[in-house]
Amino acid sequence: MKPRTQKSIELYNTLLNRGFPQEFCEQISLNLNTDWTAQRMLGYLSHYRKLPMAEIVDEMLAILSDRNWIMQKHEWENTNAKWNEFLNQGFRKED
Repeated sequence: MKPRTQKSIELYNTLLNRGFPQEFCEQISLNLNTDWTAQRMLGYLSHYRKLPMAEIVDEMLAILSDRNWIMQKHEWENTNAKWNEFLNQGFRKED
């Protein structure tokens, strides 16, 4: 497993300090173990004093969904760039 980032550790401590069970804090911070995802959750938590665990889980899933969409978008952009490069090489050979 990937080592924890500083933001992931901060997220774990924030949840623990708010009184959530240790196992819950562990699972949330393990799933949000990048600076970007952990910071998104920390930003979300900063707007609320008390949240039910279910709402935190819902937000975690939304953050992971956003991350996956962004990763997919980058993959599509990379594939598109390679395809355009391939097409451009084909046209140059015929000139």
